[in-house]
Amino acid sequence: MLRLEETLIAQGDFQMRADFTLEAGRRYAVIGPSGAGKSTLLAALCGFVPLSAGRMLWQGADITDADPGARPMTMLFQDNNLFPHLTVLQNVGLGLRPDLGMNAQERQRVEEALMRVDLSRFAETKPGNLSGGQQSRVALARVLVQARPLVLLDEPFAALGPALRNEMLDLVQDMVGQTKAALVMVTHAPEDVRRIADEVIFVEGGHAHAPRPAAALMDDPPPELRAYLG
Repeated sequence: MLRLEETLIAQGDFQMRADFTLEAGRRYAVIGPSGAGKSTLLAALCGFVPLSAGRMLWQGADITDADPGARPMTMLFQDNNLFPHLTVLQNVGLGLRPDLGMNAQERQRVEEALMRVDLSRFAETKPGNLSGGQQSRVALARVLVQARPLVLLDEPFAALGPALRNEMLDLVQDMVGQTKAALVMVTHAPEDVRRIADEVIFVEGGHAHAPRPAAALMDDPPPELRAYLG
């Protein structure tokens, strides 16, 4: 369980408050207007943006000032963050060993992750020789191999077509279902919310609102959410 306790996230003139709990095994969609702070919220959870006030607790332990690598989460960015000079296997291996000094057991974990995303035959291929969907699968494999309790996705499939995006969302659901990880996904697409989310975190007006059941919220949105959805 991850708890944000009366937190304030501030960058320059931007401020956002959040006070809520994320439960293990749940799938959360983060939605809201452009510029509202959705990506900033994920960056704060990961420790890339410090909290200006409040505390972050993981299983009751204070991780407010913990380094990103010491936190119980991993993040998949919009651009997949792949290194073009490394092979697919090496890019995934970075999730375990930043120095790529993998032992036999770690290499086996990487190979198993590639198998689960159907990329085993591309292990020695460079990312530039892959399609957009295949690159997304490489990034997912790197998340998978880390086996963290929370998986954060910052619109990593926004550039993909609808069919491929749905395929990737299904793969993400399978992945978190197997590992029992909590999923927190930023998206602009209401159809993605209905497809993948148990609960919705609506970000607007300087607040990241506490999660609410996705189906009920999307079927009968409050005025501010209705205005965003159009």
